[in-house]
Amino acid sequence: MKFIYLFFIVGCTMMINAQNKISGIVTDSNNNPIPSATVSLPEIHKETSTDKDGKFTLNNIPQGTFKLLVSFMGYETQTQTISLSGNEIQLSIVLNEAITHMDEVIVSNVFKRLQSQNVMKVELESIKSLQQKGTATLIEGLATIPGVSQVSTGTSIGKPVIRGLSGNRVLVYSQGVRMENQQFGEEHGLGLNDSGVESVEVIKGPASLLYGSDALGGVLYFNPEKFANPNDFKADVSQRFFSNTLGSNTSLGLKTSTDKWKFLVRGNYNTHSDYQIPDGDRVTNTRFNEKDLKAGIGYNNASFATVFRYNFNQLDLGIPEDGIAEQSTSKKTNFPSQGVDSHILSLHNNVFFKNSKLDIDLGYIYNDRKEFEDSFTPILHMKLKTFNYTVNYHLPKKGKFETIIGAQGMNQTNTNFGEELLIPDATTNDFGIYATSLYEWGKNVLQAGIRYDNRKVASENHGTIGNEGYFEAIDKSFDSFNASLGYKTNFSENLTMRLNLASGFRAPNLAELTSNGVHEGSNRYEIGNSNLDNEQNFQTDLNLEYKSTHFEWFVNGFYNHIANYIFISPSGTQVDGYDVYNYEQSNAALFGGEVGVHFHPHPIDWLHLTSSFETVTGRKDNGDDLPLIPANRWNNTFKAEFEQGNWLKDGFATLNIVYTLAQNNFSEFETKTNDYTLVNLGLGGEITINKSKFNVNLNANNLLNKTYVSHLSRLKTDGIPNIGRNIMLGINFKI
Repeated sequence: MKFIYLFFIVGCTMMINAQNKISGIVTDSNNNPIPSATVSLPEIHKETSTDKDGKFTLNNIPQGTFKLLVSFMGYETQTQTISLSGNEIQLSIVLNEAITHMDEVIVSNVFKRLQSQNVMKVELESIKSLQQKGTATLIEGLATIPGVSQVSTGTSIGKPVIRGLSGNRVLVYSQGVRMENQQFGEEHGLGLNDSGVESVEVIKGPASLLYGSDALGGVLYFNPEKFANPNDFKADVSQRFFSNTLGSNTSLGLKTSTDKWKFLVRGNYNTHSDYQIPDGDRVTNTRFNEKDLKAGIGYNNASFATVFRYNFNQLDLGIPEDGIAEQSTSKKTNFPSQGVDSHILSLHNNVFFKNSKLDIDLGYIYNDRKEFEDSFTPILHMKLKTFNYTVNYHLPKKGKFETIIGAQGMNQTNTNFGEELLIPDATTNDFGIYATSLYEWGKNVLQAGIRYDNRKVASENHGTIGNEGYFEAIDKSFDSFNASLGYKTNFSENLTMRLNLASGFRAPNLAELTSNGVHEGSNRYEIGNSNLDNEQNFQTDLNLEYKSTHFEWFVNGFYNHIANYIFISPSGTQVDGYDVYNYEQSNAALFGGEVGVHFHPHPIDWLHLTSSFETVTGRKDNGDDLPLIPANRWNNTFKAEFEQGNWLKDGFATLNIVYTLAQNNFSEFETKTNDYTLVNLGLGGEITINKSKFNVNLNANNLLNKTYVSHLSRLKTDGIPNIGRNIMLGINFKI
């Protein structure tokens, strides 16, 4: 609990004396007021909306320099740099009609810039848009983003894959802190619920400069739900039903704010039966139940700003072992099963000086993972406790230069309590320091940075030498220097180019260093290698974007070389009837990209046609294909937007056709996967009846009930297809 006390001590000892206020009016180019426009200071989580006359007020703002953002759907987002020092500022802001979608701030970048100003291309998706696609879980929704896939075990367990890299090579951030939940295991899911999450940002490339080890393949950065506007109270309840799994997802949220205090709380319950394949059978014990609670408290005045958040997530997951066996619609899991409890506590603080600022993020994650074989006594029981911190100091701006220096650290302990050990008791300590600078001139932006990291891993000796389950004590230290260089320019008003060069690294995890036993999920005897070195990569990314009034296109290409890529290889021997596999290293390369178009023709601007194609190839230096490389995918969506009188607003209808090509490039542990086409439908909007408003969406995924097997399905080896037709009905009431 000492870490929790530290959160509040840091949050309550920051003092700056000033009294600041921002007020103004937002209009269009014809001087007409724009009501309900969003006016925000993202750096201190301060936000309000304009009234019917386009006027707004933000009170109790610390002194310092911030970015003020003004946005409204259908208009270009405006950003201004505001300097405050005990004064009141009056603003008159004009919004111009947008050529394309509304520009948004990229929070995962320390400079907190709009996407149009960002050097690195980051995919940003709102959770609302992912839910409108009718997916049952958060990871299923993420897998619809170009360049993102999932390693799945039925509908209950999914692990993100970014451009062919997964596991510990993809870092997940929630509430501003890195997730630690034994993510190295293929049968370990994401461990996050989409309830209470505002949006997700996907960095498709090495992000070690900002996040250290394990960000070698990319980052998923989840932005939590926003607080209510000052002096406002909001409540909502949502319900989603799923026909295939007879599933239900219920969410209730409450939030209120004053000028200084902000509160929110949200609860969610998610329950599903075994999923059904197209022939009508259910895949035994793919059922799962999930409880999720999120809460937040924010406070700011003329002295400081701080936000504390807490997330409790409890998962009860069935582990499919018998394939298609006993048929049941029960939601009570059978053995074997997993029980995972996760607690995430985070504290975000801002200290503003006259010309600079300091950001301090503290996080504590407690992950309690149990695996039950044939009774309620866990055969495997691990408790992982992680404390991490990030400190960023924004130096005073020098002309066109912005510079940030920072430090990150992590202390982690893993302790075993079960009969069996998957990894030994161990302690991990990380420390990293970095600096990054941004220089902007005209239509050009240049960003560069450098970083040094050290990771120390110490584990305990366990068992008897030469026997299964013996873990040799290790005391290892891993060091790495990394750098990045990015350049963005506008060739014309409509054409943008981004070029990024970046290195990244990943220290080997405990399973790779110490394994000595049967891995039940893969049915093989795995032996770790304590002599493994860092994986070190260098990636080149090129992004071209064209945006005009009615037509957009993009091209993303990448080449990623990984030195000392860690993989598992058969030794040709057996232990107790299981084939023995050893962890080894070799150089490897991945390359590919994404291309896409978006067409909304005039005068039928309500019609949107989008199409994207994504491809990735991964090979070791000897020519062998890497495992878990997703098949190429062609995604096409036809979307109509409409309104009907005063009772239906933001209406939409979508037809989505996804063609996944055959995967003929597979590793020695995999087999070829055939191609398949899925058809999905969606319909929804905001309905007003009397004074009551609610959102509704209806989806039919895999409409034609196609029998198919994803290349990244862990049930593929048993010949078990993925989920059949699934109809989802979702309703959200705002109280």
